[in-house]
Parts: sequence; structure tokens; C-alpha cells
Amino acid sequence: MELSSDRVVAPLEMSQTQSQDDESPRSDGESYESLPPHASVTTHMTAGAVAGVLEHSVMYPVDSVKTRMQSLQPDPNAQYRSVYEALKKIIRTEGVFRPLRGLNITMMGAGPAHALYFACYERVKHSLSDIIQSGGNSHIANGVAGSVATVLHDAIMNPAEVIKQRMQMYNSPYRGLLDCVRTITRTEGVGAFYRSYSTQLTMNIPFQAVHFITYELMQEQLNPHRLYNPGSHILSGAAAGAVSAAVTTPLDVCKTLLNTQENVALNSMNISGHLTGMANAFRTVYRLGGPAAFFKGVQARVIYQMPSTAIAWSVYEFFKYFLTKQQLDRFTLYVFKT
Repeated sequence: MELSSDRVVAPLEMSQTQSQDDESPRSDGESYESLPPHASVTTHMTAGAVAGVLEHSVMYPVDSVKTRMQSLQPDPNAQYRSVYEALKKIIRTEGVFRPLRGLNITMMGAGPAHALYFACYERVKHSLSDIIQSGGNSHIANGVAGSVATVLHDAIMNPAEVIKQRMQMYNSPYRGLLDCVRTITRTEGVGAFYRSYSTQLTMNIPFQAVHFITYELMQEQLNPHRLYNPGSHILSGAAAGAVSAAVTTPLDVCKTLLNTQENVALNSMNISGHLTGMANAFRTVYRLGGPAAFFKGVQARVIYQMPSTAIAWSVYEFFKYFLTKQQLDRFTLYVFKT
């Protein structure tokens, strides 16, 4: 049985790349196998979906605290000085499962959103890198790829974010996920699920551009040979999450206001109906709290994003490596049998 050359080129190139990397010096003295240079779209999507679900679920209680701390005029019973104090108070007064309210819709959205997100990022990054740097690493390509991937990601996650944040707020009136969806649809219309989409994109495009550039820059320093090195993926992910979270907090505060339509704050400004648009959100936040209001919840946001992003990248890189290695092993076995 004849084998066409294109069926064996990829495995041979992968093996050659692995051999070259194995001969490369390692700063940490450990022997890791190289990451697959050209994993399939299915591999990227599977790895991305698993990484997204774990990223959002593991740190979800901190995300709940962040939403409450960004409240512009919080209830006296929902005022917190720190993340730890907030978690203790919420569990003591509202129950042990209260910080997890809204987790179900988040996991439902995170899987498909991150599958598209990572698959799009990898495809656009490689295509642009081939043009800009002849296949080498390009920070411009990384930033553009992250921005394009964000448009797809947020199109799926924005409705989930609206429902999640409505259910996270103190004294949330919704009995559960379906009640929240039905109530919002009936009283505000379907458009309410995308009321903050433009603000979400305005926040997440620079967030992801900074995120990916920082991650790839850290990888150049910590893992220049691009080996499968869990420690470098965790550190790079944590640094990328912290930097991008801190610089985009003002936009996140505006997004939270648009998502939650915080009644007390809007009533105090004599705003009738529903607040729409990023410009109106910026003006409202500034009039209610001045410049300091734009950084409400920054501590919780950074504490949430650092481990979340570290988890996402380490899980993604592991599954990308594991799934591609499994495919290569099966293909090699098939070649030898035939």
C-alpha cells in the first residue's frame, strides 16, 4: 500500500522539531518534549473548551466578589474592604453556595466561547506571523489575533455575562437561571443581552491584545525554545492576566454597570429607563464616584485574573500537546502496520 508524501510530512517535521528541541539547552535542567507546531483545529477547540470551563469555574467565587465590589452605590450590607472579608461575609449571611450563583450559565457559555477563541487565535496568529515575520513570532500578529478571537468569544459570552452578573448581585431578584432569562426578555427585550456588547469589545480587545502580547513576551524570556514547560506557561499566564486586568479595570466597571443596570445608582442620577452605550456609562460612573470609581474592584479583578489566566494557559497547552501527541502516535502506528 502506497503512502502519499503529504501524509507523512507533518509527523516527520514534528519529529525533527522535537529532536532539535531535545538537543537545545534547558535553563531549568528538565527534559520536556516540544509543543506541537501545527496542531489541528479540532485539537485547539477541544483544548480551548476544557481550559475555558476550568478557568471560569475554579475562580468563580472571586468573580462574584468582583461584581459586587464594582457596585457604584452598594447596599450597606454588601460593602466589603477585601476579597477575603467579602467571601466570609457572603457565606456567613447568604449561605455557602451563594458565591457560586450563576456558575451554570458561565460554564455553558465558556466551553464553546473558548473553543472558538483559541482556534481563531492560533489560526490568525500563524497566518499573520508567516506574512510579517516569515513564520517567526510577531507581537503585532499576537495582538491582532487576540483581538479578532475576542469578537467571536464575546458574541457567545456576552449574554452569559449579563445573566451571570444579574445573579451575582446582592439581593438579586431572580430565582434561578431560567427565571432570569425570562424576566430580562419580558421586561427589557432580547437586546438587553447585548446591551454591553460594544463596551465588552472595547474592554476585551485591548485586554486580549495586552494579554497575548504579554504572554508571548514572557514565553520568549522563560521558554525561548517553546518546549512543553508547565512552569513557564503558569508564570506567563499569571503575568499576562495581572497586567491586562489592571489596565482595563475602568472599562470593566462600565461593563458591569451596563450589565446589571444597578437601580440604586441609576435612580440617584434620575436616569429613567435603561442605561445604554459606553459613553453614557463612563459619564455615569464619573458623576457617581469620580476617577476613583473607575478602579472599583481592581484588587478582586487582578486576584481573579492571575490564577484564571494561569489555569487557562497551562491547561490549554497541556491538552494541545497531549491531544496532538496522541494523534501522532496513532498515525505512526498506522504507518508501521501498513
